[in-house]
Formats: sequence, structure tokens, C-alpha cells
Amino acid sequence: MANKERLRQHLETMSKFTATPNEGMTRYSYSPEDVKTRTYIKEKMEQYGLTVSEDGLGNIFGKLEGTKESAPSVLIGSHFDSVPHGGNYDGPAGIMAGLEVAALFQEYGIKPAYPLEVIALIEEEGSRFGGGLMGSRGINGLITDEEFHTILDKDGISVIEAMQEAGLDSSLPKHRDPKTMKAFLELHIEQGPVLEEENITIGVVDAIVGLTQFEVTVEGKAGHAGTTPMGRRSDALITAATIVSELPKLAIDEGNGTVITTGQFAVFPNGSNVIPDKVVFSIDLRSGEDVSIQRVMEKVQALIESHQKDGIQTSIEQQLYIKPKELSEEIRSYLKESTEKLGISSIPMLSGAGHDAMVFSDYTEAGMIFIPSKDGLSHCPEEWSSLEHLAKGVDILFETAKKLTEAE
Repeated sequence: MANKERLRQHLETMSKFTATPNEGMTRYSYSPEDVKTRTYIKEKMEQYGLTVSEDGLGNIFGKLEGTKESAPSVLIGSHFDSVPHGGNYDGPAGIMAGLEVAALFQEYGIKPAYPLEVIALIEEEGSRFGGGLMGSRGINGLITDEEFHTILDKDGISVIEAMQEAGLDSSLPKHRDPKTMKAFLELHIEQGPVLEEENITIGVVDAIVGLTQFEVTVEGKAGHAGTTPMGRRSDALITAATIVSELPKLAIDEGNGTVITTGQFAVFPNGSNVIPDKVVFSIDLRSGEDVSIQRVMEKVQALIESHQKDGIQTSIEQQLYIKPKELSEEIRSYLKESTEKLGISSIPMLSGAGHDAMVFSDYTEAGMIFIPSKDGLSHCPEEWSSLEHLAKGVDILFETAKKLTEAE
């Protein structure tokens, strides 16, 4: 049912909107690349008969009204921001799928009882403003107005300033009443090797791991690299490197699929002949069991505090915390029924990555499917999934969306 040529056009067009051509996808929220992408998405939404709107965070909605008065919507979509030098599929594949479902509703003349909404979310990756999942958290009321006004990027630019630069209105409503949402559906690339290795087309996601993210600051004292004796140094970089080197053992000792990562690391003043006086780095901690996250969190905090000596000061700020989430059993059954109806192979899966669906799952019925990732690669320029698999994923979402938007 899905039109692969339309999907190819979406992919080729959106892939052009990167700040790092020929070096992967770099598309930060509210950047010029964001503006070009959102313009394209809104144009396609209108082309497929959807009424377009944006909220006070810059999330985009394309709505096909239903025949049932004041009925809640079935949302389909994902995010369109990226990590630095990432791939073209992480997030946009889900938006392409939502657009194609809307196009199919238009082609088949389907008049839903419950509204269908295609949704394109901002700042899922947290690459610009940290924390991640900002679009879905904002929609679901997990970011207060006070917090919203204090969010800054690494250059000190606020969300409000960045939105103004992008021509967006931050004064619009951000929080959405859960009563206006009947369900949320998301297609995503697997970002792992399982489906490809098992030669399975679709992963029906049962649950999503919990995750927490921290920003750690280590402060020491600057000094001349040649004239400050080794025994009289308060080197922030040496301390930070020691902490980072000790983190993996905490996850290994915990087991239970727990993983810990330091992906960002900034050194100040970053001179080759200056002893660093400040280091800021990230910690990303994930597990399928909340008790494991809690235990390792305590150990991380104790580890960081233990290095507060010899002129070194440490601090840790939690930027994000989301418990492991089980997705809707009802929607999982619909997705499974759709795969069986269409003769498409599928398996149940646990998601090791965080997704917008995990946020929506606390406020509405949420379901998610994975399509295979070539060699399991993601967050890199080599990230790739086939149009054939994407089209089959769309077919499953189309069947499921038809069922969810039907009159009861």
C-alpha cells in the first residue's frame, strides 16, 4: 500500500537539510536546517489534506478531522532533530511514515471517526539543549513555564531566543490535555542488529528502558604547564578522566543490562600549555529495571563526591530521568494483528534506546514498531534502512491507524 517513491522523495529531501554535508546529519532544533525541514513537513501535511499548526515549543501537528465531535486524536510521528554527524533515518523515518499514512488516508478517501494527527517533534536527542525528549515532555506537561524560560544551549542561547530566530512563537500553548489524545504510534529504526540478523522485518516494542542523564562539573585550579610542580596541581582534567574511567565498572557490576556512557566532554580553558581548571561531561545511564538505575545513580553520586579533595570541587546535575516503560498491550495486539494480516514477519522487542513513545505512554495508549538497521548502525553517517522495510512498517501503521480511528 505504501508508495515507496513518495517515501524516497521524503528521505532525499529531508536528508539535504544538514549543517554537515557529506559528513552525516547535523540538524539542531531551531537551526536553519530545522527551519527548512519544518517548512517541507508542513507543505506535505497540507498537500495530504491536513490542517497544520505548531505549539509553543515548535512541535508540528497535521490534523485530519474526524466525524466524531470533540474526539481525541490518534497521533503518528517521531522527531526531526539529530545528533551531531548522525544519520538520515533516526526520527525522520517515523515522520515519513506518518506522512505516508496521511497520504494513504487521502488516496483511499478514508473519513476517520477519530481524528488522525501526524506529529513532528523537536529536540528528542537533546543535542542542543540537553536532557532530550523536550518536545514530547513539553506536550505532556513535564516542563514547567519556569523551567522553559531557563533552558539554555551551550552558547548561552535560550529556547525562547532560538525560537524567535527561527520565526516561531514561544508564547503559544505547550501543554496538551491528555484527553485530546487517543493513542500515539511511532515507527523507528531499530538502531541495533537483531532484526537484520534474525531476518525479521518488524519489531513490536513491548517496553522501553529507563534512562537518566547527568551533567558533571569538575573544577580545579589553572596553572602554567611548565612551572607548576606535579604535587601542587589541582588538575580538573585528571580528576574528570579518573571518574569517567571508573564509571563502566559500576554498570558491569550491576548487570541486568545496565549500560553507562560519557558522550560529551568539554575542557576549559583548553590550552595545550595550561592546567585545566574546569571540565564538564555527560553521563547517560540506562537499564530495563528501575531498581538498577537507582542503585547505580547512588554509586555515581558517591564516586563523584569522593573526588572532592586536593583543591578539586565536583557537582552533578540530573537533566533527565524516565522510568522503564511498558507500552500499551492493546496497541501491541493491534500491531501484531496487522503484521499477521499482511504476512509480515515480526518479533516482540525491548528498546534499549529512549524514544518519545516512552513519554506519551504515561498519558495515552502508546505503541511502537522497529524496522531493521543495516549492520545495526545508528547515530553515524552510515545509518541506513531499506525503503522496502520502511514501506512495510507504514503498511502496519496504516492498518493499525485505520482500526484506532474507526467508530466504536
